[in-house]
Order: sequence, then structure tokens, then C-alpha cells
Amino acid sequence: MDHLTENNLTAETLEYPVCSEWKENPEGSVFHLAHILLVLGFMGGSGFYGLLYMFSFLTLGFFCYSMWSWSDPCTTDSFSWTFALFAFCLAQVVHVSYRLRKVTFGKEFQDLYDYKFKKLGVSLTHFGKIVECCEGDVYTLDKDHCFAVEGKTSIDKLSVLISGRIRVTVNGEFLHYIYPFQFLDSPEWDSLRPSEEGVFQVTLRADNRCRYVVWRRKKLYLLFAQHRYIAKIFALLVRNDIAEKLFSLNDKAFDPHGFRYDLRLPNFCHGPEPEIGNTSESRPVLEQSETKPAERDS
Repeated sequence: MDHLTENNLTAETLEYPVCSEWKENPEGSVFHLAHILLVLGFMGGSGFYGLLYMFSFLTLGFFCYSMWSWSDPCTTDSFSWTFALFAFCLAQVVHVSYRLRKVTFGKEFQDLYDYKFKKLGVSLTHFGKIVECCEGDVYTLDKDHCFAVEGKTSIDKLSVLISGRIRVTVNGEFLHYIYPFQFLDSPEWDSLRPSEEGVFQVTLRADNRCRYVVWRRKKLYLLFAQHRYIAKIFALLVRNDIAEKLFSLNDKAFDPHGFRYDLRLPNFCHGPEPEIGNTSESRPVLEQSETKPAERDS
């Protein structure tokens, strides 16, 4: 009986070795590499690229940790946990890569994002919702074709020019040009409330072949209702675009005498003040005004 018990204890000792002493030699290079990769992984930032960076390093780190745990018979639990974490991080890498691929855009929309939205800190996720609102369509306007006709075209959309140049006229007179990444109808959009309707007061004609993006009015207001952040971004972009157009008009507005108007002060004209001639006709008026206070004193 004692002999059988001793054999069982020996078998258990061989199957489950007990680590009773500290190791005198340091761990191998794989162990230290795993921790270096984990440190680099936890230094990742936010956003899609930050997540991809973080989970990529965590995946490599936990994989190295699993290799080290597998080589040590005293770390069965450590291997189980590290391998599970390795599988989880690998799944996250695949998931983030898929989402990142999903929010990539064509060249024209990518240029629009880089020029107008990226500098305002708009994420690719929010910009993806903006692109979905216009269904990712880019329209073409051939040379000498009109985008809007004065007094006829209804205001039912918001558009931004991607390429080409648009000439803006009113009553046949030239006002200004619209260049790429400027809104085509920002003044009209800002002049109406969501429930109001109106028509263009200017004519927009293509000087050359143009490409532009259109957001329909109703769909864009539905997007604004769901995402207040996007509504604030569009309000900022539209009003900034209007200000740029006003300043461009300010350099081109002249009165019949050749003096330049300041559109910020519509009643003020930049020019020399007319000199009052010292004529005989003006003298009686001046003399009469000077004598009036004396008459009141008497």
C-alpha cells in the first residue's frame, strides 16, 4: 500500500512539477521582447490609425508572451491567458482594418476631406456619414452650361465645387468666380430657413468642365437632426464661405465715379470727400447761418 502511494506521488510530481525555487538565470529574449511590444502597444493614440497601431503591437506582444509561456512547463495558466489575449487583439486588428477600409473614399472626396474637413478635426467616421448623405455621387457640368438660372432655379440643395470654375452673374453683370472647394450656393442656403423655399437671384455658369458634389436639402437637414456636431461643422463652413465671397466682392465693387465700395459698410464709399468751393453762391448761406444765433439773442 505504501509502495502504491509512493508511485502515485512520483507520477503526480512528474506530471505537475513544482517550482519551489527562484530561477537564477534571467528570462530569454522572447520574454523581454514581448514586454517591449506591449509597452509600445499601450502608447497608441485614438482614431482608426491609433487603434490599428495599438492592437498590432499588442497582438505581437501577446504572441511572443504565448511562445515564452509555452516553453516553460510551470506557466500553463499564463499561456492560456496570453494566447486568449493574442486571439482577441488579432480579432481587433482585423475588425479595425475592415472599418478603416470601409471609410476610405475616392480621390475627389479624399481631396474634399483634406481641404475642408480635416483641418476642423472632423473624423473619417463623421465624414463617411456626410458622404453617405450625398450617396457618394459627383456630378459633371460641361462648359457654358448653367448650374442655376437667376429667378428660375429653386434652392433645394447645397453644393461644393470639386474642380473647374464657375462664373457668377446678376442681370448679365459679372460678380465673381467660384473656385474648387468653395460652395456654389452658400448665400442661398444660409438665407432660407428649413421650412422656406426660394429661387436663385444670380446665374451660375461653368467657365470650363466642372465637377461638384450635391447634398439634397431634406436629406441634409435629417442628417443635422441626427448629428448636431455635423450641423455645427456645416454652419461654420457655409458662413466662412460667404465671408470669403463678400471680401472678394469688396475688391471689385466700384461706384460710377471709380471709388471702391466697402461692402461691410454699404453706405460708405472709399474716396476723397468733395471740397466745398468758396463761391459767391455759398457765401450768403454761410453768412445767414452765422447771423441766426445773434437774432435769437436779441
